[in-house]
Amino acid sequence: MAKQEDPEDKARAAAMRLLARREHSRLELDLKLRQRKVEAVTIQKVLDEFEANNWLSDERFADVFSRQRFDLGYGPVKIIAELQQRGIRTPPEWLSSTTDREWIEAAIRVRDRRFGLADIRGDWDEKGRQGRFLARRGYASDHIESALEAVSTE
Repeated sequence: MAKQEDPEDKARAAAMRLLARREHSRLELDLKLRQRKVEAVTIQKVLDEFEANNWLSDERFADVFSRQRFDLGYGPVKIIAELQQRGIRTPPEWLSSTTDREWIEAAIRVRDRRFGLADIRGDWDEKGRQGRFLARRGYASDHIESALEAVSTE
């Protein structure tokens, strides 16, 4: 007769495999373990153990995730919304302390990469198209307005 594997060991192994690939928030790991039909009590016990050993950290996840999204050209509105979807209620310190000027510069880089920095001040259709793109990327309206006014100096 085959020996039944301990549910906690099974949950630990699954969680460790997931964390080996990338950082996860506690909520993400909880959901993924539930999808694997692990009982809620077992999940909570394993996740508490992982947090005690610092293998699981919502703060570390939030920092890594938000920096990756920033590097991909996403704005603060989208980054904060995505963190909240993953169970993170307070954004990392670096995100909160990023200035409007830094967000505007990021929006200009995204616009330049996607559309170039042509003068579109008189072209309302193009201005609307580019503005909607930046809004979908999660930039605030003042960041978008400043980015749309930027013109290439070359």
